[in-house]
Amino acid sequence: MVLQIVKSFIVVAFFYGVVSANQVEVSADSFYADEKVGLGELVGNVLIKKGKSDTLTANRVKIYFDKNRKPQKYEAISDAKFSILLDGKKYNGSGDLLTYEPKGQIYTLKGSAFLHEVDSDKKIFGDEIIVDQLKGVYSVKSKDKKPVKFIFQVEDK
Repeated sequence: MVLQIVKSFIVVAFFYGVVSANQVEVSADSFYADEKVGLGELVGNVLIKKGKSDTLTANRVKIYFDKNRKPQKYEAISDAKFSILLDGKKYNGSGDLLTYEPKGQIYTLKGSAFLHEVDSDKKIFGDEIIVDQLKGVYSVKSKDKKPVKFIFQVEDK
């Protein structure tokens, strides 16, 4: 079970389910696993690195398992930041809470949510950013009547 939890931390680090042959390095102040409850947790100065370009940092990372010990939900909590290379594009993002639900391939950033496609310099800001990878649906919300914000470059012809 502990090996399965460690493998699951690799998945949460990069929020895209397929881990290549690159080396993965995980560090934190502490690690906790409760098989009966179905919870694995890294706490304090969490840093997960894969290869040369993919990183996840947070104060806490949790993984929730079902009764068959399959990961159901991943959470990076408190000052969560990531940098990944996905489909040849580099992305940076941050939020107070980052979640990933593998079954539906749904990514959620909450609380001061920010997503940046580095190469095109596209930026999205809001209180909540949801990416449904299977459906190709994106949702950006803000609260307290504040607007969501998009920044992108327009080429003049």
